[in-house]
Amino acid sequence: MAEHDFAALTTNTHEDWTLFAVRLHDKPGSGGQRRQLLQAHLEWVAAHADVLRAAGSLRESPDATPVGGLWVVRAPNKAAVEALIATDPFTSGGLRAGWDIFYWSKALPQPVSF
Repeated sequence: MAEHDFAALTTNTHEDWTLFAVRLHDKPGSGGQRRQLLQAHLEWVAAHADVLRAAGSLRESPDATPVGGLWVVRAPNKAAVEALIATDPFTSGGLRAGWDIFYWSKALPQPVSF
């Protein structure tokens, strides 16, 4: 097993950005509102692909209505993530009940890809 420099993976002193994990919570029973705002939200996500490194909805089962979302955001600080969330049509349109923002440190050195 190869050794990893976890200190290097969990700090970002050589960059002017940090990675954040964002868990977004929809208001309960807001599936109709989500459907109305979805196209504007998807266009917004595409327009922010430079900072939204991964983004998608969260569901309790594959066929269930989403209950929120999960993003990995590349930003200089937490305030920039808050500002980004505020511009999302799901937020400005009143769908979001709230969100949690966490600093995210990768545990493995390989690039994230799907």
